[in-house]
Amino acid sequence: MEANGRRCAEPGCDEPGEFRAPPLEGARDGDGPGPFRWLCLEHVRAFNSRYNYFDGMTADEIHHAQRPLAGWERETRAFARAGSGDQGPRWADFSDPLDAIAARFRREVAPERSDGKPLSGQDRASLKVLGLAADADRMALRRRYSELVRRYHPDRNGGDRSQEAMLQKVIAAYQQLRQAPAFA
Repeated sequence: MEANGRRCAEPGCDEPGEFRAPPLEGARDGDGPGPFRWLCLEHVRAFNSRYNYFDGMTADEIHHAQRPLAGWERETRAFARAGSGDQGPRWADFSDPLDAIAARFRREVAPERSDGKPLSGQDRASLKVLGLAADADRMALRRRYSELVRRYHPDRNGGDRSQEAMLQKVIAAYQQLRQAPAFA
């Protein structure tokens, strides 16, 4: 840390106070600990060499603090279960002005097929490329594919090659959907 004009807190030292140290015993500001002291390198080294965490503890207290599982015997908050008294925080307790938390868990209601056959995410994306509804059948799939190939193929649209990328997407979508379980 740079001294920013601070001098070492040790009496008689004119070196810059670059290193933070705890306040002296008994120096407190109301409720919390007192302000930090700023020491030069020589005096912070001296402070650290004198520091003893176990100073003032009995042998039993030292043994208790050094045992391998110290601190692990406390009970932690249980995961919230239905009917348990220890519930986690509610979403309403959080302020989410940018919709960062809720957007992650929001799901659009996906249209389902009337025959109950499942659609994967890739199936849905392919249906979107072809412009078909989720409950389209195999015949509707073939008709739409033929229509789009005629529209985008350079041989059918006067040699316009600007639509080739879309043609490739249509072909890939059709190939994927014709092998999908929903269209089998």
